[in-house]
Amino acid sequence: MADKLTETQRAELIEPLLEGGWTHDTSRNAISKTFKFKNFVQAFGWMTQIAIHAEKLNHHPEWSNVYSTVNVTLTTHDADGLTELDAKLAQRMDALA
Repeated sequence: MADKLTETQRAELIEPLLEGGWTHDTSRNAISKTFKFKNFVQAFGWMTQIAIHAEKLNHHPEWSNVYSTVNVTLTTHDADGLTELDAKLAQRMDALA
């Protein structure tokens, strides 16, 4: 099980993500972002790439897809909040978008 981020880790890992368009849902201790692509094929292709990385991390996003838009929420349910896994997956999502 992953450990919930400390305040120092949150500043190092989550703050840069918030500056990059992620939002923090304090009620769930989660981060969310909407990704927009040119069309459905690009959105689904990105989701497929992320699914491979998520499986390697054994950490899976909450997400939904409507045509060219993918809404993502990341939190670690076992830790009841944000962990390093959420930051790693968010960074990968941004890099591949």
